[in-house]
Amino acid sequence: MTESTDDILTRPLGVPEAVPAQPASRFGRLIAAARRPRIAAAAIAGGFAVSAGLIVALGDPQGGEPRVQVAITMREPVVRPTAQAPVPAQPDVITTAPGTAPLQRSAEEIETASGVTVVRPPGSGPSEAVVIRVPPPNAPRLAPAPDPRISESGRHGLMPKLGESRIRALDVYARPEEPGTGPRIAIVVTGLGVGQAATAGAIARLPAAVSLAFLPYGGEAERSAARARDAGHEIFLQLPMEPFDYPDSDPGPQTLLTALRGPENADRLAWAMARFPGYVGVANFMGSKLMVDAAFEPILREIGARGLGFLDDGTAPRAATPPGNKGKTPIVRAELVLDATPRADAIDAALAQAEARARANGFVLVSASGAALSVDRIARWAREIDARGLRLVPASVALRGGRDKRVSTAD
Repeated sequence: MTESTDDILTRPLGVPEAVPAQPASRFGRLIAAARRPRIAAAAIAGGFAVSAGLIVALGDPQGGEPRVQVAITMREPVVRPTAQAPVPAQPDVITTAPGTAPLQRSAEEIETASGVTVVRPPGSGPSEAVVIRVPPPNAPRLAPAPDPRISESGRHGLMPKLGESRIRALDVYARPEEPGTGPRIAIVVTGLGVGQAATAGAIARLPAAVSLAFLPYGGEAERSAARARDAGHEIFLQLPMEPFDYPDSDPGPQTLLTALRGPENADRLAWAMARFPGYVGVANFMGSKLMVDAAFEPILREIGARGLGFLDDGTAPRAATPPGNKGKTPIVRAELVLDATPRADAIDAALAQAEARARANGFVLVSASGAALSVDRIARWAREIDARGLRLVPASVALRGGRDKRVSTAD
């Protein structure tokens, strides 16, 4: 059988099978063939395949993307009114003369531009009450540093030197002694330049006549030393030197040692001297062993050859006594260490002892560390020093010969 069962069952009885008419033309035959389901489906699938191939081969970068063209017109920006902030009341200002323009408008500007020292209570901020200490017009001013007449470039940077006609840094950078009469007390505060809070407190709170000694360490040493000079303090360079219990007590990098050869100690000395400019002399940092050893002699000679003096802060049990001082470098030792016992009552007692020595001999040189307690006791004591008939003078007085020879320890 060639016919399906459905065709036999559905064809009416007695009706012969209809034979479809064949198209007479070739085009008709093609149309008839195309109408067959299988051939039509194959043709449609082939069309899709050809279209996909053309898209892949040729591409359509903008196919399916919406496109629109708009015209951009430039307009002037709209300025909106802003609320005016209330203008704060201007503080009192300092003028050079009646009718002239103001020079400063804040305590910070006054301190920077004219040497005013701003003293704030511990822990207070700039917005709280302050005491502004304005120096008198005749207050001594320090010479700018570095001075090219007494400076030269070294391996580690700019260093002091003895200038023409024997001009010394000891004289150029020293704070002049203010005129007056009565017993004199010179104080040098040491160990500054490392702790920034303690250094800033010493610069701000201590009278300008107090000398300050800075260590050669820390990234802020040069800036702190310059700030101290701007406030009127003359400064010293503290030189790390070997103590008896080294290395248990270690002054730090670049320490000068008795075991090193002369050129090695000379290089370490040059490194320390190039840390910052403007100092009048060198003070020891530790150094109890080196200062009584023969290795100290060439160091002391180099210090004097560069126009500087040497100050022994008195913390070592024995004074700096090298075998000889062939270079005649000015050298002096502090008679008292005010905070040898770091208690408020002990510091006050040492200050009273310094007063007694000054009255007996006319002059006394003392030292103290830059600890907050020491700075606080010295600052409190110095407030009434004029009323007690005493005068504060810079420590360079002891090195430059401007003191009573009866108390000299440098000769």
